[in-house]
Amino acid sequence: MSNTGSLLLIPNTLDLGTWSAPEDAPDLRAVLPQGAIEAAARLTHWVCENAKTSRSLLKRIGAVVPLAAPLQALDLKELPRAAKGARTASDDTPALDALLAPALVGHDIGLLSDAGLPGVADPGAALVARAHHHGIAVRALSGPSSITLALAASGLNGQSFAFVGYVPQDSTELAERLRELEQLSRKLGQTQVLIETPYRNAALWQSLLAALSPSTRLSVSCGLTLDNGFSRTATVARWRQAAPIVWPAQRPAVFLLLA
Repeated sequence: MSNTGSLLLIPNTLDLGTWSAPEDAPDLRAVLPQGAIEAAARLTHWVCENAKTSRSLLKRIGAVVPLAAPLQALDLKELPRAAKGARTASDDTPALDALLAPALVGHDIGLLSDAGLPGVADPGAALVARAHHHGIAVRALSGPSSITLALAASGLNGQSFAFVGYVPQDSTELAERLRELEQLSRKLGQTQVLIETPYRNAALWQSLLAALSPSTRLSVSCGLTLDNGFSRTATVARWRQAAPIVWPAQRPAVFLLLA
């Protein structure tokens, strides 16, 4: 029998930045399955996107299920940082292998991003790939993903869709990219899903309204799982006539289009 540990992909909430202290955070059990909470509480080795953010989640978990060790005794290591200007985290193989070392001697490791599911619109895929390379079992636990929640709430085509991630910030390149995605959507009947950093939500929204055809259906979900979150879908023509969206500060959004 192998004594190699497993890599557990632990879901995080989508409420990062919406509360000032863990004790003010929404009830964890409203968005995370009990099984995921219990699995996380058992772990003593972690790889995370941000150690401070992860400690906040673990403190919330400990309030529901006692942690296997005191918070300060847990082994938390951060994923390699992305290069300056890059959108994705580093895939530095030696660094990733070092993070997986506890699993090779029998410890289970939790992988945690700042929000949602690791490796889905968040860092972690490179570490998962190295785990497979080493024969380390990978277990993904169910939990919230802004991509799938937004798609389900959009009413757009959920049978064929593509997550395209971030789009260019240069206005000319952005307009070209949005028209390219619209043409692809029209050709394939495929929903295109994209994201942006929260402070650029309003700018991306205006670019979408300017670049897309009036008949294209455009959907936005913002603040998913939060009490003041919303999901709305309409044609571009109707959006242009509607009242402007009031974008909540620091709330991530997901944008979807179907031509």
